[in-house]
Amino acid sequence: MDPSHGRDGGARQPGATADRSTLTLHINGTERTLTLDHRTTVLDALREHLDLTGAKKGCDHGQCGACTVIVDGRRANSCLLLAVAHDGARVTTVEGLADGDRLHPLQEAFVDRDALQCGYCTPGQICSAVGMLGEAADGFPSHVTARTAAVSAPASLDAAEIRERMSGNLCRCGAYPRIVEAIEDVAP
Repeated sequence: MDPSHGRDGGARQPGATADRSTLTLHINGTERTLTLDHRTTVLDALREHLDLTGAKKGCDHGQCGACTVIVDGRRANSCLLLAVAHDGARVTTVEGLADGDRLHPLQEAFVDRDALQCGYCTPGQICSAVGMLGEAADGFPSHVTARTAAVSAPASLDAAEIRERMSGNLCRCGAYPRIVEAIEDVAP
């Protein structure tokens, strides 16, 4: 078989091989084309191929949330996402939340509330909070949302709702009270 063609006989992308594919990701508003091993996660693509180190490799099993980014408008653990499965996706990292020198309101709130200690989990916490606020605005219920709440209406975000919705993001330093306060400051 001609190595420049895939198994189905179609032409491969330049640089693609049997174990590598060329794909395009829209990272923080910039189109980036990469040729990656099929096993490369979005997290590893960001950190090792694009030098975007905001998302952290914590547990590498989707249990700590340190790698949380926004993918096509939804928060996701980037350590669990194969990059080749997200060809064409729009990915926002903590580096892409600010508008030039102006921080995102959640970034400002985290600084104002001192909602971090070592800072390792902070990028994932902030990206998760951005995604969580979007989910609540879209009416997505959580485990603690009142059963009588209208599903189509924005969810009310008190401290209990915020804690539940952020429960997938761990802070080993224990800055949780300040994290909740920072999110409350920004929540509608």
